[in-house]
Amino acid sequence: MDYSVGLAQSQRVIKQRNALGIAALALAGLVVILFLVGATRDREIVLQPIARTPLTLSSSGVSEDYLELVTRDTALMTLNRSPENLDYWMKSILAIATPQSHGALKRDLMKIVTEQSGSSISQYFTIASMKVDPKALTSEVSGTLHTVVGSKAVTGEPKTFRFYWAYSGLSLQLKGFGMVTKDNADGASTGGDA
Repeated sequence: MDYSVGLAQSQRVIKQRNALGIAALALAGLVVILFLVGATRDREIVLQPIARTPLTLSSSGVSEDYLELVTRDTALMTLNRSPENLDYWMKSILAIATPQSHGALKRDLMKIVTEQSGSSISQYFTIASMKVDPKALTSEVSGTLHTVVGSKAVTGEPKTFRFYWAYSGLSLQLKGFGMVTKDNADGASTGGDA
């Protein structure tokens, strides 16, 4: 009698163990499937800045509206500088740069910092138009580059600047920028020659 009760209990425990093992394997399989589905789906983040429409970032590419807004802010940051803000100016540009272009950009920006430190020359840029190409990850900003010495405006010249971007995952980073001239209308410099 004790043997049959013990055998029944052992078989019940074995059935429970087997059921628990099958449930654990099914849950592990479900986790793997969900992970694979999550890893292969395009990721999106919806941004609500002060803009015409809500912006969506997707791992499949950058939208034209987002590239335009980032270009606008980057152009204003890179092209407006004075001797008082040169350190902040350089750090801000390098903070949005790709790791691969960080060295070349820093070299070019250090030349500008060295030239402009201790002077009374400032510059600011007023945007007149912009063209963005999300497929090629480039953008061009045209406007007037104003130079001020002390408190006197010295020049106001029409200029066009080209910005090169890299987009990976959900991160848009600056590869380089430069002034578009007649000599390099097909491809501006990738350094920071502003």
